[in-house]
Amino acid sequence: EEQKRLLGNRPDQPQNPKVLRIAIIGAPNAGKSTLSNQLLGRKVFPVSKKVHTTRCKAQGVITHEDTQLIILDTPGLTNPFKAKRHNLDEAMLTDPWNSMKHADLVLVLVDVSDHWTRNSLSKDVLKCLSQFPHIPSVLVLNKVDMLKKKFLLLEIATDLTEGIVNGKKLEVKSSLKRDSRSSVKPSLHITRAESKVPGSPLGQEKNQAQEGSGLDKSSDAGTGEAQVPKHHEPEDLKDVKGWPHFQEIFMLAALHGEEVDTLKRYLLMQAKPGPWEFHSDVLTNQSPQEICNNIIREKVLEYLPLEVPYGVTQVMEMWEEGECGELLIMQSLLVPRESHKRMLIGRGGKVISRIAQEAGQDLMNAFLCDVRLKLKVEVKG
Repeated sequence: EEQKRLLGNRPDQPQNPKVLRIAIIGAPNAGKSTLSNQLLGRKVFPVSKKVHTTRCKAQGVITHEDTQLIILDTPGLTNPFKAKRHNLDEAMLTDPWNSMKHADLVLVLVDVSDHWTRNSLSKDVLKCLSQFPHIPSVLVLNKVDMLKKKFLLLEIATDLTEGIVNGKKLEVKSSLKRDSRSSVKPSLHITRAESKVPGSPLGQEKNQAQEGSGLDKSSDAGTGEAQVPKHHEPEDLKDVKGWPHFQEIFMLAALHGEEVDTLKRYLLMQAKPGPWEFHSDVLTNQSPQEICNNIIREKVLEYLPLEVPYGVTQVMEMWEEGECGELLIMQSLLVPRESHKRMLIGRGGKVISRIAQEAGQDLMNAFLCDVRLKLKVEVKG
């Protein structure tokens, strides 16, 4: 009821409100939901090692002083063949595109721990960027902590940007400063000279970041002003690996929150004057039931093998407040086959008990109240 009231109420506007709508796009399982949760400071979006954990477009809201960031956590960019394979609905194909239409800034997330895909942007991501070339974009290299050879970050950054960031060529230095205290610090992000704020902590951090990044933007690319990218047709992208129109590069480890604050401060600085869209107490536009469904689904994905969990249907049987203010939830998980039911329950009920226990803990963290969760498993029909 409180969530409905907050979403229904007119936002509480500060004197000089600023706003930034951010679309986070990338290949499935790049870490988009993990990054969104870290930016929000609470777990709102489902996370799993399996692809397509995020099934719908959801919004997260960060309100800081007079600025509101609206995060559009979109499903991983996919195609009709993969959508059919994973039993995904039509929204999975259209939501990322719809998010782009409303975005003021695009974060393109790349998993640098995946050596098969890290040196080129996926065709779906390139297609998305080329369809909306007027929207500023930022490259975020994620899971940097999992990369043992840090010098590879320079090669990856060069490939993904075609050697150009913010209209300037990248110059790769031969050595990296090493810092044993953090797996990420040898390379923070590439800075734009015009975005530094003299005397501010952010300006200082950006100077340090550029020193340690091992990447310089040389001034031999014309005036250094970012060129407005032209619209590309799909056939033009056939041999393209990177996008030469990124304004910045950030390198972080979203799972551990390393360097996420640096990115967050940058996003707050990019906000433009405009009215807030949500009340300052709103964290997400999802209903509590949607958050609950997503968290349970995340655990089902985590504990069932391969394609099995994509056929599970969730039915909410009970959602009540107990006498002491605790939340009482009962949900049925409907599976297509008896064999799937046995897998989901597990020997002696161990699998379903673990799912209920972990989901219950996440729900308590999300709702900040006691939660009693009961799960039933049944065969459909």
